[in-house]
Amino acid sequence: MTTPDVTSATFDRAAGASADAHAAVGIATDAGRLLIDVRKRLSLPGVDPSEVRSAGDRLGHEFIVDALRDRFPHDAVLSEEGADDHARLGASRVWIVDPLDGTREFGEPDRFDWAVHVALVDGGVLTAGAVAMPAAGITYSTLDAPVDRPPLRSVPRVVVSRTRRPEAVTALASALDAELVEMGSAGAKAMAVVRGDVDIYAHAGGQYEWDSAAPVVVARAAGLHVSRIDGSELVYNQENPWLPDLLICRPEWAGTALEVLAR
Repeated sequence: MTTPDVTSATFDRAAGASADAHAAVGIATDAGRLLIDVRKRLSLPGVDPSEVRSAGDRLGHEFIVDALRDRFPHDAVLSEEGADDHARLGASRVWIVDPLDGTREFGEPDRFDWAVHVALVDGGVLTAGAVAMPAAGITYSTLDAPVDRPPLRSVPRVVVSRTRRPEAVTALASALDAELVEMGSAGAKAMAVVRGDVDIYAHAGGQYEWDSAAPVVVARAAGLHVSRIDGSELVYNQENPWLPDLLICRPEWAGTALEVLAR
């Protein structure tokens, strides 16, 4: 009887996740460069910003989907900008992407808080991903998510949307006497927690899987708490991709934040 080589199997899985993460980084970063070129049109006279935003959504989607199909022809893809093929529900590997997270901010020439999301669900589990912030010149990923954070603040910083403040989030900020920091896209907010610029990102105003998949897997790799606002697990590649709420925060604030959000 042959004894399974558990060490070898573990190494193979880790090597596979690393290769997938490298792919996510490369594709998200390259898509970001393309979007920077598209964004340059905003400075041209007579250009309608809404047309630039639409072009960014479309071209980012086409680039990412083509790149994934070239590299992983047997994998499924769920993209915000693409038709949902429910064949993904039977696929073992599904890439969940948001080609341009923060389209509003993308259309404002001086803003950096928009992102590109590329994440992989393998066997029902988020295993690899990248969040590119092209205007800031950086891509965060599961390869090298920062785990060192600044000292814990006595009063937390809570990142909120520029345009929408769900009641649950404002109640959380009030209960913690928190400092509010406004920011654009979901990816930008989540990466602000990863960097340690803020302590808590809570959202309850409605999202889809592509809004949170890449930010969640990167935040988890950085040692942060990630969950629904009721503390339950975030589950991806569901028939209905609606995933309306999210909590990403420093572990030290997770218990208090969940307690307040449950009220």
